[in-house]
Amino acid sequence: MTQAAESEMKTPLSRNLDQNVAWLEEKMAIKENFDVLLREMTIGNVRVALLFIDGLTNDQMITLILQELVNIKRGELSLRTLEKLVGQHLPYTEVEKVDTLEDVVAKVLMGPQVLLVDGEERAVVIDARTYPARQPEEPDLEKVVRGSRDGFVETLVFNTALIRRRIRDPRLRMEVIQAGNRSRTDVVICYVKDVANPHLVENVRKNVKRINIDGLPMAEKAVEELISPGSHWNLFPKVRYTERPDVAAAHLLEGHVLVLVDTSPSVMITPSTYWHHLQHAEEYRQIPSSGVYIRLVRFAGVAVSLFLLPLWFLASIQPDLLPPDLRFIGPDKPGRIPLIGQFLLAELSVDMVRLATIHTPSALGTGISIIAAILLGQIAVQVGLFSAEVVMYTAAAMIGTFLTPSYELGLSNRIVRLFLLIMTAAFRLPGLIAGTLAFIVYLAFTRSFGVPYLWPLIPFNWAALKNVLVRAPVSVSNIRPAALKPLERFRQGIPDPALKRGNNPPEK
Repeated sequence: MTQAAESEMKTPLSRNLDQNVAWLEEKMAIKENFDVLLREMTIGNVRVALLFIDGLTNDQMITLILQELVNIKRGELSLRTLEKLVGQHLPYTEVEKVDTLEDVVAKVLMGPQVLLVDGEERAVVIDARTYPARQPEEPDLEKVVRGSRDGFVETLVFNTALIRRRIRDPRLRMEVIQAGNRSRTDVVICYVKDVANPHLVENVRKNVKRINIDGLPMAEKAVEELISPGSHWNLFPKVRYTERPDVAAAHLLEGHVLVLVDTSPSVMITPSTYWHHLQHAEEYRQIPSSGVYIRLVRFAGVAVSLFLLPLWFLASIQPDLLPPDLRFIGPDKPGRIPLIGQFLLAELSVDMVRLATIHTPSALGTGISIIAAILLGQIAVQVGLFSAEVVMYTAAAMIGTFLTPSYELGLSNRIVRLFLLIMTAAFRLPGLIAGTLAFIVYLAFTRSFGVPYLWPLIPFNWAALKNVLVRAPVSVSNIRPAALKPLERFRQGIPDPALKRGNNPPEK
């Protein structure tokens, strides 16, 4: 249904206050909802009604506004009532007018208060809302040794303020769209107008507007699944999440588009490649040489999390592949369970411990870790259930998994590791090679909003690949990636079908 058709179906406000109140009482079930309040009063010689949600209203601000209204003298509002109220007697900054009852309901449910005036066909919206909110604090998943300690929170206006504090550019855009037929969740599309690709912005905007679902209780995760192009069963995350305002601001200046969802402290960065998920703010909080070392260690850890277990397993079942000096790599005591069974049980046990730790109160978390280390590690080896090497290499692989900055990518890499283990157990060396090639091809055909997931490796772009492999100085790295197509291309009238259609690779 078009917006024009929806506006035609809306009910206009009546000049009779009693009719408006009766309609709202039925629509919003005011007598059944204890937190939906209607305050009727007389100011001057005019009857008014204030409709608001208890708990979403700034009581102090509304009290000050009401004090100003009750001081209006009798007869002062006899002519041009609404204009005088707004222009002379509402000392507040965020005030607007609506002319339909549906708009009144929508505004009130979002948090603002609505003042209905007898004899007027419009109502006044006073945005004196407040939300339960925590103070910005450092995110648990993106901690740094040195750097800012503020992070995004569940309140949308706080998050937009943290971004605007870092980018004081009038071309920074914050477009809000309501998504969810019942939840009407606020979704903000954030970008820098003369930096971001307009086709990318339009692509994200259209996808958000197309959301057709009752509600978004899972906030950003539900939005990601609804707006990400391609298969929903794709193993790898199509967007990057961040809870750090400095990381979000850096991506905005590169030309990315951010998606912020109310009630979520995580901001989506679009588009994102495999390499975006391997970057961390700590690399840029140190000098370039230290940043290079940190990044290389992280890359090595991710490679360990993917290939260490399959390679060791292959060396254990085919020791003839190793030179004589490395024959010691295999297990001395294989254990009572086949090696592949040990690896699968170890992976399952680690995941069970991880989930148990998440669901365990903080005071008991240390106890869970001790129990897991003793029962699943030491005792399992002593009774011969596991080989000692299996426990050691599984622990090393898990360190690489937790070393991955992106939690979502870490989970995806874990599934790939299990796939490579099974392929190696089934077909040995050809299985490992085929599984690795399938993994690379799968990534090569994955796209995030039109950008190839392995760019700039596939398609190859050496200038951009250097910035991926090496943490360059700020003066060098402060260059917008070519995959995002800076706006200068569009100023020349050259279209970009890749980002417009969302499925073709960009040029190198």
